[in-house]
Amino acid sequence: MTSPVAGYQRSLRLRDAALVVIGGIIGGGIFLNPFIVAQRTESGLALLLMWIGAGVLTLIGALCYAELGARRPHAGGSYVYLREAFGPLAGFLFGWTMLLVIYSGSTAAVATIFAKYAASVFGLPMAMATPLAVGALVLVAGINLFGLKFGTHMQNLFTLLKLLAVAVLVVCGLFLAGAGSTSVLADDPARHGVGFMSASLPVLFAYSGFTYLNNLAGEVREPQRTLPRALTLGMAGVIVAYALVNIAYLAVLGHDGLAASQTPAADVMGKVFGATGARLIAVGIAISTFGFCNITLVAGARVLQVMGEDGLFFASVGRLHPRHHTPNVALLLLTGWSIVLVLSGSYGQLLDYATFGDWLACAVGVSTLFWYRRRQKGDVSFRVPGYPLLPLIFIATIGLVVVQSLRTSLVNTGIGLAIMAAGIPVYLIWRRLFRPVHP
Repeated sequence: MTSPVAGYQRSLRLRDAALVVIGGIIGGGIFLNPFIVAQRTESGLALLLMWIGAGVLTLIGALCYAELGARRPHAGGSYVYLREAFGPLAGFLFGWTMLLVIYSGSTAAVATIFAKYAASVFGLPMAMATPLAVGALVLVAGINLFGLKFGTHMQNLFTLLKLLAVAVLVVCGLFLAGAGSTSVLADDPARHGVGFMSASLPVLFAYSGFTYLNNLAGEVREPQRTLPRALTLGMAGVIVAYALVNIAYLAVLGHDGLAASQTPAADVMGKVFGATGARLIAVGIAISTFGFCNITLVAGARVLQVMGEDGLFFASVGRLHPRHHTPNVALLLLTGWSIVLVLSGSYGQLLDYATFGDWLACAVGVSTLFWYRRRQKGDVSFRVPGYPLLPLIFIATIGLVVVQSLRTSLVNTGIGLAIMAAGIPVYLIWRRLFRPVHP
């Protein structure tokens, strides 16, 4: 069994933890992806059911992770669960993929989205997007080198600001631009017969990130109580926000108009406030994406730190700063690799790998719950309702999404699987050169 990571300070309260859940999920997806979902669904009703259904599925996953967090309330999240249930190779493969693809790829892609919107807000040329993305990641890392408390204040501020942007968008769509609309659930004859399963991919991308809080479990106060409550409250808030935003899009643009709009948030705001409205939502998207990058780097660094402490990564990565109690070496490593991906220009493709790998890791992480139930018979502060049915539904549904991903994007998902598989020989070489703490 893994022992608690010494040195972390439990400073995250329920409000902080719930905002981490919300901030880790709401990035740029809800502002950009709904038009793709509209293209792949046949009516406003089908679109809303897709967003709500994916939200319920994600809530099931979050409830499973709530029990896992209550059982193992220490830093590391999925890495710890996989290593304990399936052995060090499984844990190493998760950390390997997280570093090279899942967290770094998501961070690089979303940082680039931030930079493009920030450049448009300040009237800068698009050639400045890459330096802005790099600068944003350096700023995020620099802030979090000096302790989680300061970083938490910043994260809470940015999460509240992104919720404000969502609220403004909903109000403008439902009560201003969309007043009197009756076409929210209307059918779109031009889109009959489209693939319902393919519409789930961009929706699930917008919901990914609910597991980040578990990586920070070592810094949550009263984690057995706080983790389940924060995951449940955070997910409920995201589902409501996503449903209202999509209703606002449909009220203003209709289903066919949403399918034709690659910038639905800007189009809704533009109908109310013109160019000023489009600039206002651009600020909101920039804030949302910046906050997302902050959470991915902070959460990913905790995984690398635990791996280093376990002997499955460099020992220097496993050390905490003696004063600030932060995994600074791990944070700088993950930030540095994310910057490399930004500079490589391959972030769009890496985002495909990241989404596929992230949800596959979530499903495998949920499967560890069956191992814990067999091994740990004592009382636990939280148990998943409907066990084992709900975890099985989650795993089976994600399995279908993985199969669909292989069918629709064989090259990208195949490369993602190849990167994961490449971790096996790396692990074997590592074991020959170093002796892990937990063999």
